[in-house]
Amino acid sequence: MHAVDWMIVLLLNGAIIGYGFYLARGTSSSSDWFLGRRALPWWAIGLSMFATNVDNADLVSVTGKTYTEGLHLLTVYATGSALGGILASFYIVPAMYRAGFYTNAEYLEARFGPATRVLSALIQLQYRSSMLGLIILSVHLLLTGLNIVDATTSWALIVAIVICSGIYTAWGGLKSVVWTDALQSVVMMVGSVVIFVTLWQAAGGWSGTLQKLAARDASEGTHFTDLVHLGRFNGGSSESPYLVSWDGQTTDLAPYVVIMGWTIVGCGYWTVNHTQTMRLMGARSLWDMKMAATVGVALSLPLMIACACMGVMGRVLPGTEQLDHPDSLYPQLAREFLGVGLKGLVVAGVVAAAISTFDSMGSALSAIFTRDIYARLLVRGREDHHYVIVGRIATVIVLLSGFIYLPFILMQRNMIDAFVTLIPVFVTPLFTMYVLGAMTRIHRRSGIIGLLCGSAYGMFALYCRESRKISWLPEVDQVPRWLTDHWAAFGWSLLITTGAMLVAHLVWTKIIQRGVAHDRAEPILEVEHEGWLARSSEELPELREHPFAGDIPVWADPRIYAALLMALCIYVIFFLFW
Repeated sequence: MHAVDWMIVLLLNGAIIGYGFYLARGTSSSSDWFLGRRALPWWAIGLSMFATNVDNADLVSVTGKTYTEGLHLLTVYATGSALGGILASFYIVPAMYRAGFYTNAEYLEARFGPATRVLSALIQLQYRSSMLGLIILSVHLLLTGLNIVDATTSWALIVAIVICSGIYTAWGGLKSVVWTDALQSVVMMVGSVVIFVTLWQAAGGWSGTLQKLAARDASEGTHFTDLVHLGRFNGGSSESPYLVSWDGQTTDLAPYVVIMGWTIVGCGYWTVNHTQTMRLMGARSLWDMKMAATVGVALSLPLMIACACMGVMGRVLPGTEQLDHPDSLYPQLAREFLGVGLKGLVVAGVVAAAISTFDSMGSALSAIFTRDIYARLLVRGREDHHYVIVGRIATVIVLLSGFIYLPFILMQRNMIDAFVTLIPVFVTPLFTMYVLGAMTRIHRRSGIIGLLCGSAYGMFALYCRESRKISWLPEVDQVPRWLTDHWAAFGWSLLITTGAMLVAHLVWTKIIQRGVAHDRAEPILEVEHEGWLARSSEELPELREHPFAGDIPVWADPRIYAALLMALCIYVIFFLFW
């Protein structure tokens, strides 16, 4: 890159990081560090959620994924995110917010018992630290793909970025993270617009892209026009396992199974993922919480549509016919089509996306470790300052743990496949438990049963899939693919977890009715905390429903905006790109 590009990258991101250190001044109490003292407005949280939702791994991997498989991935950012954001901000997180909890795992102890809290904390640490590996790899691909530095220097720079992000996050907590994320989101949007407009012009617009895809199909006998139609995706395999015959006609259900899978992924991300729920729990009111989630999803959608379309455009741009790795497409497009200055803006946007996600995950996962594992099980009753220090140390350690997942990620065809392969194992059962816990009066003893059964299925399905790739593992050929395929696994995991919880609920209800055992009827019990865990909950400010002087005005009703967003997402998936 030119010196001008380097100056843009360093000035934009350096200024934002410096502002993060400035905001960190005076952060000393746990309510300040973990929840920003519940004083964050909807627009700042919404921008922060957008910056966390769309990280640099999305920018790089989504482009590569749509280059090879088409636009089906948009589902997770459309119907998946919209439905997940609504479930989280309207139903699940308000239950935690009203009870004065700091983490979503803390809520599970009140709803389903202490075992579910600890398991949830461990699952979230594994789930999000694996995502850190994707982000780390995407930064490496960008730095080396643009021929900025060699591989060794790239890894050294990434370690420095991770440590720097961890330091200012550890110092300032959620307040620093949210406000720096809001600024980083602007840099991300500018960089994304620059590269999208450049490629749009080079490809001749969307109509030009479609014409060139059709011409290639006619001359080469390919099916590249299928990339822009979600309804034509067969699940990414040579033969779809979801073919159904009825009255002499064969229908491929693969597109619907894929949409179901991506929707469950999106819902799980917005409910299980404490990097997002932590922001909602720092809102100044319940109204701010609901508006923030709607804004976060709404801002993400157009950017991810643009990013996905860039992958399809890559099929008609010169120099992209043969790629060694699909995830190298984004860096290659930036290298070939951007000039001096513009390249710096795009790299600055990707680096900002990485830093915004590093700080988000650092603050959220350190909160999970500190409250739900360290203070709950290991060291109780210490002073507030002690746990703030532990949270700060955990921030840096958690961020560095992302490097552990790099060997597994490199085994997959692309980064998205690595992510999708792991989700059904533990995250989908956990998501199911959150939904049933918040929206039903299902028995509290059913939670651990459902989580264990769903996770057992997830481990079994994962083994069946991965044993085909690892030579020294015995394969399981007798199990049908429709039972273990990673798209179907989302639905099966949800059904098995739900079924196990319902059976446990019925059994315990019968036992209690017969007087064999006694149990408290309340679905949510007060967690009997002591020491710091109890004191820190008491420090939280009074709950507010909304920031208005009177009733919420009709024009400000978050239900209206959430419904409009959901309708738009359905249109994008089932009409615009179907």
